[in-house]
Amino acid sequence: MAEPLVWIVLLNFQNWQETLSCLDSLKNLEYTNHHIVVVDNASPNDSVKQLRQAVPDLHLIESTKNLGFGGGCNLGIRAALEAQAEYIWLLNTDTRVDPKALEALVETAERDPRVGGVGSVIYDFEPPDQIQAWGGGKVNLWIGRSWPLRTPGLPDYLTGASLLLRAEALREVGLFDESFFFYWEDTDLSFRLKRAGWRLIVAENSIVWHKGGASLGGWGNNPSFDFYYNASRVRFMKRWSPFPPLAILIGVTGFAVLRYKKPKFALTALRGGWSGLFQ
Repeated sequence: MAEPLVWIVLLNFQNWQETLSCLDSLKNLEYTNHHIVVVDNASPNDSVKQLRQAVPDLHLIESTKNLGFGGGCNLGIRAALEAQAEYIWLLNTDTRVDPKALEALVETAERDPRVGGVGSVIYDFEPPDQIQAWGGGKVNLWIGRSWPLRTPGLPDYLTGASLLLRAEALREVGLFDESFFFYWEDTDLSFRLKRAGWRLIVAENSIVWHKGGASLGGWGNNPSFDFYYNASRVRFMKRWSPFPPLAILIGVTGFAVLRYKKPKFALTALRGGWSGLFQ
């Protein structure tokens, strides 16, 4: 049987070196029927120039402004849907992939036509044998918290770091909600897929290594992370929690308390949560 067409969407934001390394990793994929598109999310540096020089035939979409993670990915997803791709593989640029990673994702999805999304088993770069997330994670809608799965299990959401999406499912439920500028957009999409009756599963033989935090530095490195993470947390809980005030209060204040050694970060987290209330 012919392999389904998969479009691989990479979102670059000013870190062209990581994007080129990810592209090199993708050259070893054993799954052949794929097309790669890189979306540059209005990088303020010379990313576009560097990418075009290094890979002259690269399919590169240039956004005129920074649309955030969901909005940037949506540019690539729409192009994939217009090209009649059957699957879209979203992959962070700070990842490296096992040669069988995409093959395992597609094989897993093809076993059940009601599978809307498939996640990879994601490992840390260092140490490379430590699981960062078993496809995604869990969410407690009462206390406003999420956390990654470290062992095999059924996730509540699949992480956008490595996520295969069925085109048919996206046409039904829509793409990423671009009001989530950074973070929680993959969780929101996962919940929408499940609400529509699509299944989320993990392909245990799809292995990806992920550095994490390439955009904003991640936990502990950049107060912008605290702001966007908590603004998006509030937006998500307003939509999905059975009692949003409790989830928002516990989730945001608990996050800020963990930052007690860095008052600037704690205040930024609270400002993010406050901002999310009015979005």
